[in-house]
Amino acid sequence: MRKYILPIFAAVALAVAAPASAYDSAGRLSLEDALDVANDIGLMSVSHTEFEGDKWEIEGRDRSGRWMEVAVDAATGDVLWVNR
Repeated sequence: MRKYILPIFAAVALAVAAPASAYDSAGRLSLEDALDVANDIGLMSVSHTEFEGDKWEIEGRDRSGRWMEVAVDAATGDVLWVNR
């Protein structure tokens, strides 16, 4: 039993460690905030998101089920364009 204590302790310590960020946002708009902006203009379900350096591109469906793509400025949160 004693030989399992150290590996169990190590696993628990790793599980509670703070997760690393996927990228350094440097004050940019988070994905959650960009999704909120897209939801405000009618995007209901999201199928794909992509960060392109200065903007978030979000694809999905609107309330009526039509395909929709929204670009949100990563610095200001403004909607750059909408494709339907």
